[in-house]
Amino acid sequence: MAAPGRIRIGISGWRYPPWRRGAFYPQGLPQRRELAYAAGLFATIEINGTFYSLQRPERFAEWHAATPRGFVFAVKGGRFITHMKKLKDVEAPLANFFASGVLRLKEKLGPILWQFPPNLGFDEARFEAFFALLPRDTDAAARLARRHDHRVAGRAFFEAQPTRSIRHAVEIRHESFRTPRFVALLRRHRIALVFADAVGWPYFEDVTADFLYLRFHGSEELYASGYSEAALDRWAARIARWAAGGEPRDRDCASPEPPPRRGRRDVYAYFDNDAKVRAPFDAQSLAAKLRGFPASSTVR
Repeated sequence: MAAPGRIRIGISGWRYPPWRRGAFYPQGLPQRRELAYAAGLFATIEINGTFYSLQRPERFAEWHAATPRGFVFAVKGGRFITHMKKLKDVEAPLANFFASGVLRLKEKLGPILWQFPPNLGFDEARFEAFFALLPRDTDAAARLARRHDHRVAGRAFFEAQPTRSIRHAVEIRHESFRTPRFVALLRRHRIALVFADAVGWPYFEDVTADFLYLRFHGSEELYASGYSEAALDRWAARIARWAAGGEPRDRDCASPEPPPRRGRRDVYAYFDNDAKVRAPFDAQSLAAKLRGFPASSTVR
């Protein structure tokens, strides 16, 4: 039997005032040391700042330097592309996003998360065009970055580096995406559907890529409620099954077509229930439970 894929459990963002002064970060820990502290506990963290504005290359370099070997960042795509432009005429914004310094994460660059607003429904032609623009490796990302416009002039980064694949995942919040056509589109482009556990958002579990991406927003109170031991046990069992190439028997899917058979899948899971300081502790608990499954060395 092939070994299961690598499972990485982490948090969404790390700079939260309620987490300070002993709530999660030790009393007296300087703010500049918070990423290093969190990265010592988790194998992966989502970068949230990239969603709100274009960052600078030196900031990505600082994040790379602050984290240990083997650590991986997920990077949120810019809301200018997803929420303001709603995927229309986004060639230059995409170039700016990748020119802003994303490639300075080097080997620590993990999946790119594209999060769509609740008022954006499924438009097959629009999403087909957007997915076709997405770079699938660092060479393609560097070529795209060179086409940036004036917004990052003088501070763009697109230097050559070893070729590495780039994965993409999408989080949807409109019920119109619950259709086999959307699932088929994701599979054609090898893009992962985010399994987002949240209040009032669409949820279905079609596996659409060679990896999975999960986000835990709080199933009772958005961004606030924590997860019970029983809930985390259930999620641990599902994640272990997905990582081993299988699927839960009670999965809820939008398409009747099963995913391509695989012997293993990587899994990225992030807790976003940060408001009441539950995210870091729920993430640690889930990671500990997964270490009890076979091939526990793949879990951090």
